[in-house]
Amino acid sequence: MRLIPAEALRALYAKSDRQGAARTLAHLALLAAGAGVIHAGRGRWWLPAALLVQGLFLVALFAAMHECVHGSAFRARVLNEVVGRLAGLAILFDATYYRQFHFAHHRYAQDPRRDPELLTAPPPRSRAAYWWRATALPYWQARLANLATLARGRFDGLDFVPPPARAEIVRSARVMLAVLATLALASVALHSTLLFWDWLLPLALGLPFLRLYLLSEHTGCSEDDDGLGNTRTTLSIWPVRFLMWNLPYHAEHHLYPSIPFHRLPATHRRLRSHLRVLARGYVGVQRGLYTALPRPER
Repeated sequence: MRLIPAEALRALYAKSDRQGAARTLAHLALLAAGAGVIHAGRGRWWLPAALLVQGLFLVALFAAMHECVHGSAFRARVLNEVVGRLAGLAILFDATYYRQFHFAHHRYAQDPRRDPELLTAPPPRSRAAYWWRATALPYWQARLANLATLARGRFDGLDFVPPPARAEIVRSARVMLAVLATLALASVALHSTLLFWDWLLPLALGLPFLRLYLLSEHTGCSEDDDGLGNTRTTLSIWPVRFLMWNLPYHAEHHLYPSIPFHRLPATHRRLRSHLRVLARGYVGVQRGLYTALPRPER
């Protein structure tokens, strides 16, 4: 069933370099400001808060990578490639691999046998598993192991990656490892803790929030191919929508994956009455998901 008329869809599909550049520059400005506040806060009581805020700015780069992988952050392909790879580097996620992972997720969303999101990180089935997911330790383990495996050209268990795409992924993973090694060596040679304070420590503090955010997208939704019921749209405050490139309009994105981020609010207005899983606020979503899990036996 066509929920949006073809003529309206043509307008919604229009990409914009200006919109993509404005959101990217704004995100970079927030990261620069966050780094400045961290350095001003060294030795101050409010330093932990500054580190956490910078961590939220960093993990929100996941949304930038996601949009660029879809080729809809910018009209120009080269801008999508460059910004997507840099955003992925910042969160230790190879964007070239993520493209194949994410497209398979769209193709088989909520299929327990074929959706790579469910295969690599199934929903928590207990409260202990929920908190383990929230620590983000599985994320660190998976990302570093995945990066090392891909750099060696190993694709065991990654059947969703088509053979023609594998050589490019291997090259990308090796470049990413080389960049990370260069940054580490430069930090040691220069006796600099800049990367630790501005990047790695805030990233570690921010990742638990990203893990729970992503848990909200499909967990508790139907495990079928009905896009109106297998994906959750979460109505959230403007700062969250801004930082996450309007990704909280997630059902809309799954129904029309090529609609760029800046047109998702308009898409939501057309689809809202049809959506079956619509939530108000991420705190409420997490409370509902957690309380639905079985309590530990005493």
